[in-house]
Amino acid sequence: MGAKANIIVDQGADFLTSITVTDDAGAVVDLTGYTGSGQIRKHYASETSTDFTLVFGVPRSDGVVILSLGRTTTANLESGRYVYDVELTSAANTTSRLIEGMVTVTPQVTR
Repeated sequence: MGAKANIIVDQGADFLTSITVTDDAGAVVDLTGYTGSGQIRKHYASETSTDFTLVFGVPRSDGVVILSLGRTTTANLESGRYVYDVELTSAANTTSRLIEGMVTVTPQVTR
């Protein structure tokens, strides 16, 4: 695990993306028993964060993680660049980084 991907979030709009988790051999990972979390921050040392809503696809054996932010949440983000990551914790309590990268929040015109 541990992919890098940059994402674009439109300020004031709902954001949704899904990730299929695979192992090094390309096989889908069964996410039964996993938990996860993800955050956006202005920079790595920032004390302020915005949490992604993270849900697992059904069935969990399909290896799908869905990240979302509601329009109210994205409206409260200032336009600009941010950093993010998403971590998964297995039933055995092993935490690994699923994905990380830059978030670009594009400014909203229509209000």
